[in-house]
Amino acid sequence: MRRFALPLAIVAFATTARAQDARQAAWDSVGTVIGAPPTPTGGYIRYNLPRRDLVVMVGDVRIAAGLALGGWVGFDGPSAAAMMMGDLVVTAAELPAVERALIAGGISITAVHNHLVGESPQVMYVHLHGHGEAMPLARAVDKALAATATPRRQAAPPSAPQSAPQAAPPPLSADTALVFAGMGQRGRGAGAVASVSLELVKGAVTVQGMAVPAALAAASPVNVQFVSATRAVATGDFAVTERQLDALVRALVSAGITVTAVHSHLSGESPRLLYVHFWGDGPPAALVQQLRQAADAARAAP
Repeated sequence: MRRFALPLAIVAFATTARAQDARQAAWDSVGTVIGAPPTPTGGYIRYNLPRRDLVVMVGDVRIAAGLALGGWVGFDGPSAAAMMMGDLVVTAAELPAVERALIAGGISITAVHNHLVGESPQVMYVHLHGHGEAMPLARAVDKALAATATPRRQAAPPSAPQSAPQAAPPPLSADTALVFAGMGQRGRGAGAVASVSLELVKGAVTVQGMAVPAALAAASPVNVQFVSATRAVATGDFAVTERQLDALVRALVSAGITVTAVHSHLSGESPRLLYVHFWGDGPPAALVQQLRQAADAARAAP
């Protein structure tokens, strides 16, 4: 009986498809443990964990989850040998148990600090870093999240009692066209919040000697929440090098935007990065223009 060999292109396609299916299955399994779907973002796999359960106020503004309560974890590399980074949003009461769970799971805590100023209740941000197989890392994150009320797919059904009062959603949508045009970059919109992610750091970034996607380690998210047609608030963090820091801070403060924190998120990165958190409040077009000018000042720094 004569045998016919399949063309090499068909064999290669089938092999590639099986490998892609296996990779997707691995990240789906991680998502099942963490309680959030995998989202490929900027060259890495991201799991979003927004604190929609919290009612946080800054002055008379209720903070939308997409403005400043967006916890997340991200994985770079193969699932068998991954680098994980992330940022968990926790209350002061949740913080000790979260820290204990992360340390017990072999995950490093690289920073614990504020992003906002004057918010009620106070929220803290726990930055984390881990290496190894993705599933054990995911299980450690799961245990840390279990010490919080972070909503996940495994959370109680809507009929369950809620621990926090539920306020009405923002009554308007974000003017994404204004924000995207003003920042010179497209992003995404969700409800009253428009977001863009900038990259102000030039060149490659390594963490503990390992190259990482710029979007994972050095992204500069800018989030704008529309309070009304004539008022918006903005926050986020600009990731910059030490040489860019002074120009950025001067531009923000000169524009009337409050710098709420300057600090590290990572450990062992090169170049050394600093993260500048801010709070702006004013007419939307003017506020976006001021943020764009600050970003341009950082880009222009020698």
